[in-house]
Amino acid sequence: MSAHCQLTGRKPGFGKTVSHSHRRTPRRFDPNVHRKRYWLPSEGRHVRLTLSAKAIKTVDAIGIEAAVARIRARGEKV
Repeated sequence: MSAHCQLTGRKPGFGKTVSHSHRRTPRRFDPNVHRKRYWLPSEGRHVRLTLSAKAIKTVDAIGIEAAVARIRARGEKV
């Protein structure tokens, strides 16, 4: 699964793990993404979205119709 959110556009961040001896090794900070299925009443079908935890809360607040409109405004296919 791609670690990027369709609504907020969050992607993995990159940095270093620093050990006790202060050796630095590369690491990746993935966003907390989930595949979630929503019913889209205007189109009469389900849509499956890859959303971060914050985006799921945003969908709950603004509604799925507005969220899909934002995703499509960003140029992503739903």
